[in-house]
Parts: sequence; C-alpha cells; structure tokens
Amino acid sequence: MQNWLLPEYIADVLPAEARKIEDLRRVILDNFRLYGYELVMPPMLEYLESLLSSTGQDTDLFTFRLIDQLSGRTMGIRADMTTQVARIDAHLLNRSSVTRLCYAGSVLHARPSGLYATREPFQIGAEIYGHGGLESDAEIQELALASLQLAGISGVCINLCHVGVIRDLLASEPKLKKVESELFNLLEGKDVAGLSELTKGFDAKLRAALLALPGLYGGVAIIAEARKVLPPLPGIVRALDEIEALARMAESDGVSVTVDLADLGGYQYHSGVMFAAYVPGLPNALARGGRYDHVGEVFGRARPATGFSMDLRELARLVPCGEPQKAIRAPWGKSPELREKIKELRQNGEVVIQSLPGQGNDQDEFDCDRELAAGENGGWVLKKLV
Repeated sequence: MQNWLLPEYIADVLPAEARKIEDLRRVILDNFRLYGYELVMPPMLEYLESLLSSTGQDTDLFTFRLIDQLSGRTMGIRADMTTQVARIDAHLLNRSSVTRLCYAGSVLHARPSGLYATREPFQIGAEIYGHGGLESDAEIQELALASLQLAGISGVCINLCHVGVIRDLLASEPKLKKVESELFNLLEGKDVAGLSELTKGFDAKLRAALLALPGLYGGVAIIAEARKVLPPLPGIVRALDEIEALARMAESDGVSVTVDLADLGGYQYHSGVMFAAYVPGLPNALARGGRYDHVGEVFGRARPATGFSMDLRELARLVPCGEPQKAIRAPWGKSPELREKIKELRQNGEVVIQSLPGQGNDQDEFDCDRELAAGENGGWVLKKLV
C-alpha cells in the first residue's frame, strides 16, 4: 500500500478548491452576522451519549466511535454539528430570549451520505432557538436561499415537507406505531403496493390517506389537492398552512418550489416543516433544514428550534474557479528599503511574492504581472511584466 493513498471518500483539498471553500465560508458567515447570528465552535469530539441525543438512526450510522484513553468512556467524532449547537444553547448559554447561532467546521461520516459525497464534509449552518412560530422557519428558509445566492448558484428548487401530516395520522391509529419504521420506509420509497399490503384492515379513511401520500408531490397546487384527500385533523391543517405560506414566500423570491408530503427523511429528528434545496445536475440536496423542537430536551431544557446546514465542499464544486489573483514578484534581500517597500505594498492589499535565492515560483492562485525592481535613481519601483 502506498503511503500517500487516502481512505475511500476522503480527499485532500488543493489550493484553488481550498480558496473557494474559504471564500464561501467568509461571505456566508458575514451574511449570517448581518441577520444577528452569533458564531460558535463546538468540539470535534464528544461523549457518544451527547452526540447521539435525539438525532435518530441516520446520525448513529454515520458516527465514528473511539475510546477515550483518559476516562475509558466511548466518544464519537461529530457527524453533524446541529445537536452540539443545541447543547450549547440549552446548557451553556441558557438564555430566556430568542438565540441565533451559526457555525462552520469539518464533520466526519463513517459512510458517504450520498452519491459522490465526501466522508469529510465542511458543514456550515444557522439555528434559531426559543421561537416556535412560522416566522423563524421563514427566516431560516430565507437565510438558506440567500447563502446559495451569495455563492452564485442559480436554478435552485426548494422542496417542502412537514412531519405534522404523518404525525397526526399516526396519532389517530395506535396500530400504526407498531409498524412505524416500515411505514416510513415505504412512504419515502413511494411504494404504494407495499403500503396497500401493510395497511390492510386499517380504518378505510386512514388507509386512503396513507395511500394518497406518495402521490401528493408536485408544485404548490398539490397543497389544494392534499386538503381534499387528507382528513382535516388539526395537525394536518396546520402543516399544510405552514407549507403553503413558506412556498409562497420562496416563490416571491423567484425560487422554484415543489411539495412532497412523503419525503420524510429525518422524520425522527424533525418536528415540523422540513426543506431541501436542489440544483440541476446534482443528485444530493445542496442544503437541508427544518424544525426540531425536541432536541434540547435531552440537555435539560426544551426549546423550540429551527435551522439549516449545508456542505461547503459540495457547494464549492459548483462554483467556477476564479482568475488567478494578480501579484507582484519581488527579489529576496535584507535591504531595509526593500523590506519597507514590500511591507507597504502588503499593507495596501497587494500580494507580494519574494523569489527565494535560486528558486522560481510555481503557483496556481497567483499571476505575477508586476515586478519590484531597483530604480535607476535609487529606491524600488514597480515594473510591468510582459
């Protein structure tokens, strides 16, 4: 085995790509700050019980485990930062008011999350704690779409769903709880034949509603169809109202919207509206978000919560590489005048690359179009390179 080989779905990030990721990180975090979000930096490692609290089976499968040599306890490498940020809000900040937090950092997955996905995403996201209304969901959706717009991404389509629909149906029939996991798998796979077999003997109206869910997919007009075929339970009515309101807001911003009432990925984690942003040519969702009010309970403080996150490495792949930055080539020397001139240029925002003795410069990110040279009458002057 060659020493330079890396594990599957793990890769180095080379200069041009690293610069794109860093530029995106800066511009998106700066925009978060304009909305009033405070930056937090959770640790890479935590005790497993804390990392996997209320996250559902998916995060469990993605989490690397190891033994802490100091305590002997099992630790996990974070596969997602959302639970960590919820812990910070509930246990460390412990504010009574609405709290807006944001984060950016690497996470590690034990297996890839999708086609062509890396096992070391660079996750960036934002969360609102302490507000259970639709207004905070709308702000998070707006922030996610603004982040994609800042990256220059066009053709975004946002897909909306709401776990309130299936939760109300489950609550209306105790027998469904016993087959909950299988039911959700069939719904997510839009397996109508499997659903028909699973729900034999159920109440006719409930069965009809469950069989209708896989077909309730399409544009915003599908919400009107859902109101006709689904029972008017309070949770279902509220869920459809919230989806429609968020869909109209996204459409007013020029974003394409779809609704899929059977798209229940992450249902164990979420408690309300869910959304995923897609772009043409990419099989995986570029950003995911939604409401998850129950997560803070395991940290001793139940707080309404909503947020979104995305992988900057995946986002950067969609952003074209910019032109190399213009730079100045300068000789190496101990002359105080030379050193002072280089310092002055750098303070003015210029990239100055000194040529080390006997060596050239071979870089992807910089294009030296000028040279710092000794002037005829003393001093140092800039000359254009041909």
